[in-house]
Amino acid sequence: MRFLLTAQGWPYLLTPFIPLAVVLEIVGTPAGAIFVIAALGIIPTAALMGLATEELAARSGPGIGGLLNVTFGNAPELIIALFALGAGLHEVVKASIVGSIIGNVLLVLGASMLVGGLGRKRQTFSVTAASAQATMLFLAAGALLMPAIFELVEGQGLPAPGSELIEYDSTVEHLSLAVAIVLAGTYVAGLFFSLRTHRDLFNPPYAQEEEEGYGWSVRRSVLMLFIAGLAVGGMSEILVGSISEASESIGLSEFFIGVIVVAIVGNAAEHWVAILVAYKDKMDLAVNIAIGSSAQIALFVAPVLVVASYFIGPEPLALVFNGFELGGILIAILIANTVTRDGESNWFEGVQLMALYAILGIAFFYA
Repeated sequence: MRFLLTAQGWPYLLTPFIPLAVVLEIVGTPAGAIFVIAALGIIPTAALMGLATEELAARSGPGIGGLLNVTFGNAPELIIALFALGAGLHEVVKASIVGSIIGNVLLVLGASMLVGGLGRKRQTFSVTAASAQATMLFLAAGALLMPAIFELVEGQGLPAPGSELIEYDSTVEHLSLAVAIVLAGTYVAGLFFSLRTHRDLFNPPYAQEEEEGYGWSVRRSVLMLFIAGLAVGGMSEILVGSISEASESIGLSEFFIGVIVVAIVGNAAEHWVAILVAYKDKMDLAVNIAIGSSAQIALFVAPVLVVASYFIGPEPLALVFNGFELGGILIAILIANTVTRDGESNWFEGVQLMALYAILGIAFFYA
């Protein structure tokens, strides 16, 4: 019981929302209530992923540990998006992609710098490793912009934030698929760079020092990740099924739900872990999780969704973002490159990042 009141344990207080969401779905409760309960039910499963991956990260250093965290942390986001694709909610899927990118760079990294910087004059991290991640994000953002620019110049223009499913020309769909293939190839090359040829940059000497863990074996950690994944899948199906009706009943647009609510819920694992490790003064890992997760969303999750859309849902997913989403992407990559230049952070930088995220959130609310 004492564990539930600690920094690691409080998310599990939300565990009862998992069976409650299932019951509400079965009895046909109004969609707004189902959406809120299912979103809360995803949080403890994401925390369980974080608990297991932090144990693995403590044994492998910030480079591989960050990779584990962003991979399993983005699993809920990918699962939710796949269910949304099947439901034909393409604009929600694209909004969640953008929301994840800006959320990790502004909200997660900002909260990590704020919490980690309290009581400390500054925190340091590897400039080389962080810059490599930020450059990957810059590349990904440029690729994600091109289909929108093509549609703006040659097609029918950018979609509105409140648009439903839009039928794009096959040229744009093929362009999006080609971009997705290039991004996926770059992601694989980035893994080879960070884990093989230049792994010393992502695993500095202090990473070999003994870390305090939870005492879980690798087998137990993998088992917990598997159980959490199953729970996230169930909650995601319920969550996505209630989005359209919940949007009308609670007065929030599907765009805002995708770019803010779904993005935060879907990435709750790395949100929590990044803040926790920053509090423990492990900013290398926190930066790798925050910026690395954004890069992985753009380089891996988005391409997977594009390819999957050819088999799931009513039509292929075109990577054509609206004006607010394009603005959010540009702001995120500029901030990512700015905050990683000096290899230092403090609590006020965290406040600034979170303030910018709040401003974007307000704009998205009124969009």
